[in-house]
Amino acid sequence: MAWDLLREMLAPGAELSNPCVRCGGPHGPVRTTDASARPAVAYASGIAVAAVASPGAGAFAIDVEVEIDTVRDAAGLNGILGDREGVRLQDWVRVEAALKADGRGLRVDPGTVTVDQMRDQGWRAVVPGGPMIAGWDIQGPPGLVISAAFSEASGAVRLDPATS
Repeated sequence: MAWDLLREMLAPGAELSNPCVRCGGPHGPVRTTDASARPAVAYASGIAVAAVASPGAGAFAIDVEVEIDTVRDAAGLNGILGDREGVRLQDWVRVEAALKADGRGLRVDPGTVTVDQMRDQGWRAVVPGGPMIAGWDIQGPPGLVISAAFSEASGAVRLDPATS
């Protein structure tokens, strides 16, 4: 379903693929032959979210979680981001989007990622050994928590910490 959603947003005839950069399997970031767009998909509890960003350098990624997940909610989120206490679902979604935009995903310990709220409603993430990541929380359908992230090379936003 996610790829059908993307096809509606891309140029007619655009091809999609998602090869893993490590093994070549079909579980990596979505790529397209449509040079006018950067696609991204995310899944949560049987729900697919698709988005497309304008062309540019750098990576674009999204992450989504359902607000209510009985298994996750029973376990809690403490410990999922290292020793941080009081972790909110939005914190986790931002970190996941940042790790996807970084390109290494969960090969990086999520607990090592720092996220700071910016004055313009956006957020900035630092992934150790990676580019600066800029992100925004996206209003989606009720019951979903969604964030979008761009790597520094994307030029989507000024990332100078002194001016953000």
